[in-house]
Amino acid sequence: MKTCLLAIALLVMPVHAVAAEGKFERTLKVTGAVDLDVRTGAGSTNVRSGETGSVRINGVIRSRDGDDRVCQLESNPPIEQDGNSIRIGHITDRELERNISISYEVVVPVETRLRSQTGSGSQTIEGIRGPVDASTGSGGLTINNIGDDVKVSTGSGSIRVDGVKGRVRASTGSGGIRGTALAGPVVASTGSGGVRLEQTAPGGAEVKTGSGAIELSGVKGPLRAHSGSGSIRAEGEPSAEWNLEVASGGVHLKLPSQAAFDFRARTASGHISIDHPLSVQGLIGKKEVQGKVRGGGPLVSVRTASGNIEVQ
Repeated sequence: MKTCLLAIALLVMPVHAVAAEGKFERTLKVTGAVDLDVRTGAGSTNVRSGETGSVRINGVIRSRDGDDRVCQLESNPPIEQDGNSIRIGHITDRELERNISISYEVVVPVETRLRSQTGSGSQTIEGIRGPVDASTGSGGLTINNIGDDVKVSTGSGSIRVDGVKGRVRASTGSGGIRGTALAGPVVASTGSGGVRLEQTAPGGAEVKTGSGAIELSGVKGPLRAHSGSGSIRAEGEPSAEWNLEVASGGVHLKLPSQAAFDFRARTASGHISIDHPLSVQGLIGKKEVQGKVRGGGPLVSVRTASGNIEVQ
């Protein structure tokens, strides 16, 4: 019979507080693509690719109360398996997880689909086929080398997404978003924080920030970008409509030398400059310009209430 040994720390404070820690490890056999669902109220989650045919789970349990619930979870961890479908951390007894955090490290086959949710804690996910759907109430998200679509969200924390072959949807209430080597369409939004995205294949982008700068490169397709407060810099090929709007900040676009597009720009406070040959339609002024570049094409529309507009 296994004996549960708790690591207990006593903190000398105005009142004595007791903390307890436990651990568990399990290896599950699978025979094909894995459907994985991980959930924790508090604690970090780390999912990475490993050997085909098995799922290895390491858990670390921490309790602020120092009671025997750590032993209960250590001897009977919240892990369920039904063939290649695995659920981790689904605790129905709310009292059992009160003031408890469980952090997971899970090693899975590359052919894994993942849903991951935590109330408070960071997540790192890398090297699986996907798709991936990951969320946290508070904490950062790092997603690397995924072969399908990715959907990630956090109430407060930064998001980093690298090497995704499918569609990306990323949102945070407060924190920056950074994405590189993105080979599909991107939708990204943050209430407060900057956004930097690098695309490597056609797909277009839709980006919004309440407060923060937007930097985009490699955009091939439609683009919608809005910043309440912060500049926008975008580089790419407008093969479909581009619409960029800033309440306070400038806009800088870098387009191919052979690009053909319709151009419309307006600034309430600032100047407009364009380094491409423009055939003007109607009036041209310091605050508003409308015309065609190289005979016209998809519309590139830029507006800012306060800031300069520059197109190279």
